[in-house]
Amino acid sequence: MALSPDHLVYAAHNLEEAVDKLTERLGVRPSAGGRHPSGTHNALLALGNSCYLEIIAPDPSQSIQDSGQPLAFGLDDLQVPRLATWAVLADSLEEVASASQAAGYDPGVVIDGGRRRPDGVDLSWRTTKRPETQEGWPPPGDGLVPFLIEWGDGTPHPSSTSAQGVRLLELSLFHPRPAEVQPMLAALHIDILVAAGDSPVMRARLETPLGIVTLE
Repeated sequence: MALSPDHLVYAAHNLEEAVDKLTERLGVRPSAGGRHPSGTHNALLALGNSCYLEIIAPDPSQSIQDSGQPLAFGLDDLQVPRLATWAVLADSLEEVASASQAAGYDPGVVIDGGRRRPDGVDLSWRTTKRPETQEGWPPPGDGLVPFLIEWGDGTPHPSSTSAQGVRLLELSLFHPRPAEVQPMLAALHIDILVAAGDSPVMRARLETPLGIVTLE
């Protein structure tokens, strides 16, 4: 069974600056998301079809950044804000992960996650965490291969509570060695064709109040 995109991850140095710039480009201001205990905070924008854009950045209010542990999605070494990776929704992480392993790609270990929204609502989920380099990023597939997510019982999906008005039309993937990445996607039953490119790039074509916008 094909897996559906759950959210796209847009990594940035500064959350407020990224939200301001995306608002100018897309014509809709992303909603405040909340803080992760791992040292980041985020803002969210619905993309239609139970999918959303997560803008994530280091949270300066959390001292965890001084712990020596790398931040998620390569934020420590980020050069410019960009789409870093994406997630697909899995009704059962263990079943999907087991099937993917049998097909030749290990999506990683299952870990618990959660955050509290500004309105006090607690969200919970489980995701797969993939093997990464010693520097912490990138994982196999250079961010083009999605991680899996399963939302907790009673947790409202962020796409239903985030700012509305933008729709994902198409997601394109580019890599210098497409033949290395394509089998990983196939193991997850994802039929996006990876095109050749100078570097690993995700490109999202969005329908916005300001017209068609390409985000990468």
